[in-house]
Amino acid sequence: MKNPANFLNLIFVVLALTTSACIGQITKSQNQKSASTVENRIVGGGCDGCELMYVGMPKEIKSVDYSPGWTEKGQKLLVTGIVYKLDGQTPAPNVIIYYWQTDNNGYYSPKAEMDERAKRHGHIRGWVKTDVNGKYSIYTIRPATYPNQSGPAHIHIVIKEPNIANEYYIDPFVFDDDKLLIPAKKKRPLENRGGSGILRVLVKDDLQIAEHNIILGLNIPNYPETIKSEKQSGLEIGEDNPSFSPHHVWGPDKGSTVPMSPANWETKDTTKKYEIYLGQPSMFIQSGTALVKNSNFEDGVIEVDVATPNPRVFAGIAFRAQSGEELELVYLRLFKPAFSDAVQYVPRFHNVDAWQLYNAGYTAEANFKKDSWTRLKIQIEGRSARVFQ
Repeated sequence: MKNPANFLNLIFVVLALTTSACIGQITKSQNQKSASTVENRIVGGGCDGCELMYVGMPKEIKSVDYSPGWTEKGQKLLVTGIVYKLDGQTPAPNVIIYYWQTDNNGYYSPKAEMDERAKRHGHIRGWVKTDVNGKYSIYTIRPATYPNQSGPAHIHIVIKEPNIANEYYIDPFVFDDDKLLIPAKKKRPLENRGGSGILRVLVKDDLQIAEHNIILGLNIPNYPETIKSEKQSGLEIGEDNPSFSPHHVWGPDKGSTVPMSPANWETKDTTKKYEIYLGQPSMFIQSGTALVKNSNFEDGVIEVDVATPNPRVFAGIAFRAQSGEELELVYLRLFKPAFSDAVQYVPRFHNVDAWQLYNAGYTAEANFKKDSWTRLKIQIEGRSARVFQ
């Protein structure tokens, strides 16, 4: 049997927040601008191709839209959420969201009957208008990345508010499980226009679901409204926050955030410490298992980033824990990247991990990089679980 004391040996853990569950505080003081100063400026600073949102735009736009790609080959995807005003709290009705994306092969594929002007956006395009509660829903397929290019797959988003003369773009929707995302962010950091555009998906049958809220005017140049902030701390509204979220990504039960601090974690490891590692708030554990205090987690989605200065270790997520001796584990063999058993599920009974009994059908291949965070995501429902890396 594998020695359970080696689990989480020499690892740093940083736990990640769902994009839909938290609204942070404004951290940057913004100067008030008079209406006359902004009057002759273009809100958003201009946008190449955004004007095409008006080509073929229907007179009646609903809050729910099924894209032309919905019935085509590809992974079905639902993006749904609420559009808020700049305060991040007040829902914004009657806001038009225009979107366009690549098809399942990574092309903006036009149809012959399309208006010539709109063909550059391809045929998978559409519109939604937020309802009285600010809500929108887009049913489409997951876009593919451009062929032979290194950029992540994405969905372009343009916003038209009822009281602003021109349209403006916000950060495109990208996917947190896309392996091309992190390298792209390093080369060109995201602008967080309208908030973070990163989607985290929950799998329900054959449908991927991402709940994603939008903050109007956030990080938008020449926006006619501002938020006056005094001495405040925290992240800007709509920004990602490195923290732990045992949660449902979609639906009314979104769970809670567990910050990386001693008040929220318990472990028998006396060497544990909380510090910044590889640019992220993290918890260092020499050996054993760290459990969230006062947690009653059963079903939902857990996301965790793991990293280690020593690859000869095991690291992962424990869940449904009755104690440190009775729980379930999904762990990574960080020293075996690309091997068929790089990821392992195992239950722990009486402080014994019966990994030999859970071999065939309970392991999977995965890739890890030294000196970088590895994202591990588990969707748990009843007696089944899906693991993403």
